[in-house]
Amino acid sequence: MALLMKQPVEEMKQPYARRWWALGVLCLSLLIIVMANTALTVAAPDMTKDLGLSSSDLQWVIDGYTVPYAALMLLLGAIGDKYSRRGALVLGLVVFGAGSVAGSLVDSSGGVIAARAVMGFGAAMIMPATLSLLAATFPRAERAKAIVLWTATAGLAIAAGPLVAGALLENHGWSSTFLINVPIAALAIVGALVLVPPSKAGHSNRIDYVGGALSVIWTGALVYMIIQGPHFGWDAKAISAAVVAGVALLAFIAWELRYPHPILDVRRFLDRRFAGSNLAVALFFLAVFGAFYYLTQHLQFVLGYNPLETGVRMLPLAGAVFVGSALTGYLTPRIGMKITVSAGMVAGTVALALLTRVDSGSTYGDFVAPLIILGLAIGLALSPCTDAIMGAFPESELGVGGAVNDTSLELGGSLGIAILGSVLASSYSSKLSDAAAASGTKLPDGTLDTAQDSVGAGYAVAQGIGDQAREVAEKAAHAGSPQQAAQLKGQAEQLAQGAGKMADAVGSAFSDAVSHTSLIGAVILGAGTVLVAALLPRKGRGGSAASDEAQPSEDRSPEPQLQR
Repeated sequence: MALLMKQPVEEMKQPYARRWWALGVLCLSLLIIVMANTALTVAAPDMTKDLGLSSSDLQWVIDGYTVPYAALMLLLGAIGDKYSRRGALVLGLVVFGAGSVAGSLVDSSGGVIAARAVMGFGAAMIMPATLSLLAATFPRAERAKAIVLWTATAGLAIAAGPLVAGALLENHGWSSTFLINVPIAALAIVGALVLVPPSKAGHSNRIDYVGGALSVIWTGALVYMIIQGPHFGWDAKAISAAVVAGVALLAFIAWELRYPHPILDVRRFLDRRFAGSNLAVALFFLAVFGAFYYLTQHLQFVLGYNPLETGVRMLPLAGAVFVGSALTGYLTPRIGMKITVSAGMVAGTVALALLTRVDSGSTYGDFVAPLIILGLAIGLALSPCTDAIMGAFPESELGVGGAVNDTSLELGGSLGIAILGSVLASSYSSKLSDAAAASGTKLPDGTLDTAQDSVGAGYAVAQGIGDQAREVAEKAAHAGSPQQAAQLKGQAEQLAQGAGKMADAVGSAFSDAVSHTSLIGAVILGAGTVLVAALLPRKGRGGSAASDEAQPSEDRSPEPQLQR
């Protein structure tokens, strides 16, 4: 047996014997690109302190990855289809690893943002390639099971990111959260070359570069607007991005409707199953990424867990994703995709609704049930949707299909962090002002404004007041007269009480903000559940993967692997 896998999957007359090993490589590749975002939420405090990042800098360190990632997936997925899906995967892993190395070496906010952008470019090649290679390698009868494992890996990565980052930060700096990607990427490259068969489209149509360029413009501008507007204000940059996104989207649709070989046939969105699946993916990741954004902050800042302890406490989510994924493999063929996905979205809404009970007295125990229910919901809803999206594309466009699924995922995640993050910030700021006023704490000029910037800044202000109290107490201990000592001691006690009141106000304000933001998230996901349920057809009308596979489709090309 040759060391490198050279036979294209399209030339195989039987299912590829090592396809489940190949799936392991694809899941490993998926794992590191999802973890790259979730791990950063835990590493952010150390990075902020070390590099002196402002809140704006930190936001773009996080989102510098997101913009190229979301914008480039469709075009790069099409290029991978035409030339080599495995080549796109390997090249993406190389670029991602190089960006990770660069991110570990830089010492400025601009350098980290640039490194994250390079990683996002690599991820935009990897993500659609994993799904297209999965779909090309597995016979249709096994594809749904493979997608279940792919989805479960994505859920695991969401929770594993903070755990891995927390373990590294116990003894290493934030740069280690970049470097950990390098050996994993190297292992995935070797695995891809040895275990994953080459694959590409069976046609020689020219790539629709005009449509691809328009997709990059409208998606990139939209993601930029989503980030810029809610976080930094609706200034000229955000409004200009909105205009560019709108104009480019209309131009993209018009071009794709007229071009004979479009990069994406937008008429697919007229199909209820396809449109409903994409909407469900976007809404789910809006809720999941938004909730993850504020839950990790609450565990670290309000409940006082260190990064590793925070990661460990997110594990119920990961375990529940696997259980939910296993359930969907059993339920979907029996009761149909519509009911399974709707049930998952209802469960996700319930999980967010339970988080509305969070208050200043909440402990970790109050978060366990919502985390488990949210994990089950992810497993139930996302696998059938991904299977439906991939099933809507012919074998020659699997990279584009993967890119559409992943773009919906990434747009939903960006919207979740932007919308729910903005609601969280606004609610926290307002409630902290009220809490500080109610406590009667006198703060120096500008201190409250600083504390309102974020929960981390709020506790830093409280710590600063506590440090002042200790300094005054030390002066009192060395005072030259009893009167001066008594006066200084009184000031120290006042400052210490103020620090305590400030810390209590910050914790209470953020807990109330989490509750309020969860309510908004539950309303959005609940309304989306109704819409998705109305869009998805019933079983027997395209509502299940099995029913679709039994029906011929005009765009399913009769390539050899369909007969395996």
